[in-house]
Amino acid sequence: MMMDYPLLIKTMLDRSNTLFAKKEILSRGLDADFRYTYGDFYRRVCKLANVLKQLGVKKGDVIGTFAWNTHRHMEIYFAVMCSGAVLHTLNVRLFSEHLNHIVNHAEDKIIFADEDLLPSLEEVADRLKTVENFVVLTDKEEPPTSSLSPLLHYEKLLEDAPEEFIFPGDLDENAPAALCYTSATTGLPKGVRYTHRSLFLHALTLCTPDAIGISEKDTILAVVPMFHVFSWGFPFAAALTGARIILPGRDLSAPTLCRLIEQEKTTLIAGVPTIWINLYQHLENGASYDLSSLRYILNGGAPISKSLVENLEKKHELTVRGTCGMTEATPVVLTCPLKSYLEKELNEEQKFALKAKQGLLLPGLEMKVVNDNDEEIRWDGKEMGELLLKGPWIASEYYKDPERSSETFKDGWYHSGDIVTVDEEGYVLVQDRSKDLVKSGGEWISSVDLENNIMAHPAVIEAAVVAIPHEKWGERPLACVVLKDAEKEKVSANDIRAFLEGKVAKWWMPDQVFFIDEVPKTSVGKFDKKRLREQFTSGQLG
Repeated sequence: MMMDYPLLIKTMLDRSNTLFAKKEILSRGLDADFRYTYGDFYRRVCKLANVLKQLGVKKGDVIGTFAWNTHRHMEIYFAVMCSGAVLHTLNVRLFSEHLNHIVNHAEDKIIFADEDLLPSLEEVADRLKTVENFVVLTDKEEPPTSSLSPLLHYEKLLEDAPEEFIFPGDLDENAPAALCYTSATTGLPKGVRYTHRSLFLHALTLCTPDAIGISEKDTILAVVPMFHVFSWGFPFAAALTGARIILPGRDLSAPTLCRLIEQEKTTLIAGVPTIWINLYQHLENGASYDLSSLRYILNGGAPISKSLVENLEKKHELTVRGTCGMTEATPVVLTCPLKSYLEKELNEEQKFALKAKQGLLLPGLEMKVVNDNDEEIRWDGKEMGELLLKGPWIASEYYKDPERSSETFKDGWYHSGDIVTVDEEGYVLVQDRSKDLVKSGGEWISSVDLENNIMAHPAVIEAAVVAIPHEKWGERPLACVVLKDAEKEKVSANDIRAFLEGKVAKWWMPDQVFFIDEVPKTSVGKFDKKRLREQFTSGQLG
């Protein structure tokens, strides 16, 4: 028999302070950089826990954050959860309608917000039913002028608070610790609650070598927003291992990220493909940095093209590792390490293709991939099916949403909506979201595969493919393409189609190719195909 010992966020906090008190945290604010240690961090977390108690926060209360990736945001993470309250990270890029909905749906009691984001809260403040206090996160000595009331000052609250706090010792590892809502390209955002246990196990698994291998030796540049599934769990994994962490604030431009990698000797950085597209273009335009400290570029959120992997690795000596995650899965479920014997068996081109995949299932999880008849597909890298998941950090329902829960969580499995193939080695490749597949003449066309082939064209920066109605075939693919500035007068739609010949089946060939200035993005940086479809049907394209 083993000891009944709960897995709690507080264990991470205690470990960072006890074993790694001298390790550094770097945070970039609006006005200045801020450097301190995990020991300093612990004392400020205790101060904030005392403040929360003074403000009447009790176990189970929901506390919202509306903030960038900064040290204050990370302090709120740990103070809220270790106190037994529930952290609710609000997406700072949501429409006011969605922001209003999720604050009221979650019943936030307090909202902590960065000063430059206050105007967005002001727009919805009169419709927020449960918020008792707003707290501004700022370097300035006085709070800015705002219609939000009462508006408290974070640093002034901490100033007189004690540096010691006795966190509750009776927390249940299965108690809710955090709440996050999907970015919702259709309908209202859906809430997912996470427990102490699920967050702990997820962070611990990220530290295993074949997942990401986060360790005390790492310097993590936390690019993924902390409002987007906790920056993929990196703040927790950093505290657990004592890894140095860089919190870059709001500026995620390619020059800023490259300077941070070079100056701070970053070893790990993660982001969506748009981050890597921008970084690659910046380097291709002649920018020069020493990026040799990087162990991995971790790609997630959406598939990355093989051509971009190849260009980053061959031209700029960067190592790419694919990942896959979703809000309902805390989020990481797949990563793409290269098996030892494949290092020897595969040629260079095959390795690039493999690194563009989302990878192998993380230990501790189960998956199956099923077709429309609920039959498991063959692992041959060709047959497509929907990815289903279960495990200790996979959600079992949407928060206070039984109707949509019943559609997504069935028979003990989370139905992801991702259409994938699995090769003989078990590597998963996301072919599309189920709603983005093009069904032409009864056959499926992968928009992601088409996009990746188009983006291999040397004149193309971005490409997004959407389905358009067709009288004979039901649907046909339409390609929206962004060209490099120097190529805009040189490349035609026929050139794009000619480039695709021999790379995709003839019946996959896009009927129409439109050139646009930029592919619209969702609030978390993914291609917003819903907006593209709307623009096409309203005649705004072309």
